Amino acid sequence: MKRWIATALLIAAWTAPPAVASERIAALQTGLRARGAYAGNVDGVPGPGTAQGVRVLQRRAGIAVDGIAGPATRRALGALGRHPVGSRPLAPGDRGFDVAALQFALESHGFPLGTVDGFYGAHTQAAVIRAQAYGGLPQDGIAGPATQALLRRAPALAPPLRRPILVAPADRYGPRGAGWHAGIDFPAATGTPVSAAASGRVVFSGYDDGYGLTVVLDHGDGVRTRYAHLSVAAVAPGAAVAAGRLVGRVGATGHATGPHLHFEVTVRGAATDPARALGL
Repeated sequence: MKRWIATALLIAAWTAPPAVASERIAALQTGLRARGAYAGNVDGVPGPGTAQGVRVLQRRAGIAVDGIAGPATRRALGALGRHPVGSRPLAPGDRGFDVAALQFALESHGFPLGTVDGFYGAHTQAAVIRAQAYGGLPQDGIAGPATQALLRRAPALAPPLRRPILVAPADRYGPRGAGWHAGIDFPAATGTPVSAAASGRVVFSGYDDGYGLTVVLDHGDGVRTRYAHLSVAAVAPGAAVAAGRLVGRVGATGHATGPHLHFEVTVRGAATDPARALGL
């Protein structure tokens, strides 16, 4: 708990962006969002918005307004202020500060679960199982010491790839509200060509729920790329595709608000930041 308090103390005096996001700050942001005191992204970054959220909560709770998430502030968070990170194995049905921290760690390591809310439900369990499969651990869906240690390692990295479309990116990989955007979006006119980011084989070509018309390529060594919201898919399942070959054309199918390419890169099932692989 002392370590968590020390991290939270940084919020009040933070004057520059941190190099690495903190799962403890993300858990604090989750608790503040649940109390309607913070509306920003759950990004683990201590800054003015998070500090202001702490002060808002403190004023509402009638406790000292100092911007520091100490014991009284944590009590004001209710269930989402309890249980320090690493203090217990986590399983379905659990709720608390440590669950929110686990959820953020899962998302930032490439295992999106929908919403970071501090409750260990079915989506969190499924993300834990994916993480365990990635790390070669028993897939029991319980976040014990080995799974929590896995999520303290650096996230997966993809090898260098070529750009699938020659337009500037817009919505990037990372936190979005209380969730996580698992890819990078390239806004472009419908019909703009989309090409393979590396040589590979088509493992999926068709409609995939919110992704709309989608192509997925397997490049070997556990690396896959996804091209979503297409208007046209130019390749069929099982086809070998050379780097730079046309795989489809930009569209707005699925849950898209406008024409763009949603591009994802996974390594052994873990989502990675496409911008790093593309040199963006």
